[in-house]
Amino acid sequence: MAVQGNWEDRFAPVAKILERNLASGADVGASVAVMHEGRPVVDLWGGWVDQAHTRPWARDTITNVWSNTKTVTVLAALILIDRGELDPYAPVATYWPEFAANGKERIEVRHILSHTSGVAGWDMPVTMDDVYDPDRSVELLAAQAPWWEPGTAGGYHGLSIGHLVGELVRRVTGMSLGKFVAREIAGPLGADFHIGLPESEDPRISPLILPPPGPAFDEALADIDKDSVGYKLTVAGLATDPATTWDVQWRRSEICGAGNGHGNARSLATIQAIVSHGGEFQGVRLLSEKTCDLIFQEQAKGVDLYLGLPIRWGVGYALSYPEAFPYLPDGRVCFWAGWGGSMVINDLDRRLTFAYVMNRMEPGVLGTYQGIVGGVRSEELIRATYAALDA
Repeated sequence: MAVQGNWEDRFAPVAKILERNLASGADVGASVAVMHEGRPVVDLWGGWVDQAHTRPWARDTITNVWSNTKTVTVLAALILIDRGELDPYAPVATYWPEFAANGKERIEVRHILSHTSGVAGWDMPVTMDDVYDPDRSVELLAAQAPWWEPGTAGGYHGLSIGHLVGELVRRVTGMSLGKFVAREIAGPLGADFHIGLPESEDPRISPLILPPPGPAFDEALADIDKDSVGYKLTVAGLATDPATTWDVQWRRSEICGAGNGHGNARSLATIQAIVSHGGEFQGVRLLSEKTCDLIFQEQAKGVDLYLGLPIRWGVGYALSYPEAFPYLPDGRVCFWAGWGGSMVINDLDRRLTFAYVMNRMEPGVLGTYQGIVGGVRSEELIRATYAALDA
């Protein structure tokens, strides 16, 4: 199936890669978008919404983007920081007094946004019903102790960051995270992105196609240090099943801002172009340049306590780290990935945002994909995008 959409001639290699991946079955359905210097230069989609190839992936097809949702969730916090309603250096307890319990009184807002707070997940016992409950889920997080000394190391907050940031948004604005994103981000930008998807949009969904765990996954779980953050979050903890994305509760939740966002590459790139363009995109300003600069204040650098990979955390995003991510240039580049291979990149030096969203997940171990953040398909598209810029 040929790809559909539009692209500038210099980005034809990007379209060819997506077309090849769709033809080979590496991708079943996918979209790619690139914003550059204030305008869309790539807007591609193609393939099928399901493994059986019963319905084509259309321009308005959306899917669960997993942890690319975090890039929208942290943007909500950055907007409140920009407005002076949230101080990144203030204790979380300033806004959420109950959070000070059990040695968390000195955890700052920036620690949550940089995955260094130590509240990387829920202490057991906890269930997905607890996670969906807006009061119970944050009550549990507020009551527990951090898993390591806050601010001393990065440990990916796989699910908890959505609830932590969401509660800060609620305390400051009175709105759920989902409503804030709809009113203050997606609405003004005309972006088709949802945290808490209305039932009316269900027919447009392409359900994620799940990979088999495979022996590598089982071996990794068997070898996990039982005192590690990885063990607490997977073997002994609330390990999210990829099939969770098929649940109606997951789809409707307005508080699962770590992973239940629904959109496509165009909507993600439109939202994230706010960051890559210094706070304003297509006439909509949501951040100042000063707040964009805040993202690049390094908060942690080294092997992430959960992912087991070298990550350099800024305020809200991972930062360019050439030794770990050679396909990304050095400089003011921030990014994150979604489970299975989707990716968002903001390059402020080049005023560029790249987004790739797909339905067929790549095999993964503990949130990583063949040893990298992102996936082999996204990496090839990213390299082609940068090659086009340099041509």
